[in-house]
Amino acid sequence: MREKLEAFQRLLTIMDELRASCPWDSAQTIESLRHLTIEETYELSDAILENNLDEVKKELGDLMLHLVFYSKIGSELGAFDIRDVLNGISDKLIVRHPHIYGEVKVADQEDVKSNWEKIKLKEGKKSVLEGVPESLPALLKAYRMQEKAGGVGFEWRHTDDVWVKVKEEMGELEQEVKRQAPVERLEDEFGDLLFALVNYARYIGVNPEDALERTNRKFKSRFQYIERKAEGLGKKPHEMSLEEMDGYWNEAKKAE
Repeated sequence: MREKLEAFQRLLTIMDELRASCPWDSAQTIESLRHLTIEETYELSDAILENNLDEVKKELGDLMLHLVFYSKIGSELGAFDIRDVLNGISDKLIVRHPHIYGEVKVADQEDVKSNWEKIKLKEGKKSVLEGVPESLPALLKAYRMQEKAGGVGFEWRHTDDVWVKVKEEMGELEQEVKRQAPVERLEDEFGDLLFALVNYARYIGVNPEDALERTNRKFKSRFQYIERKAEGLGKKPHEMSLEEMDGYWNEAKKAE
């Protein structure tokens, strides 16, 4: 524990020195750091998807720097410091884990999540959905809203019921496409289908954001294989037939 505290103190000291002496670090504000923090978060996400633990460690360090940076600026503004940040999250964890620090009994992790959302409402939040950032990507936002609503009991009873809903939404979209409905109507129905699929993913234990990103990466890898094959033939992809491209696609798929 002592070594961990010393490592954290070392980072705090370096942050103080950089803020005092480095032209770039001293010029930063909470607002100017925001887009950089988002970028670092996505880099951490990439490392996690690649299961590269060495990169995860490095990206966690980058994010830790940002947390310390924001806390330093907060202290300069007289708003908060790193102690306030750490005590704040510690207090929150204790309050929201009454099954550990109180007398509440839980049967499983679902009970824990349900209690968490109920406690948040007692803390003054008007909606369990308030904790879902508006700027989240739509797919992840849908997942988090469903998860939070489920935490207070707004759930289907059985996974099969969710799949029935998916098929229902698929049928409604198909009908609108067949009757050549306006694009706004198609968008509504397509959105309903995506929302239902996200919910089904949650019921079968799949994070839809992660699943889609893995598929994105597979598509990129396979398509770039086609591009390399085309280059070897002295062609551009658009100069190849669909049959040629499909053949190389299957080659790339088998190579995986």
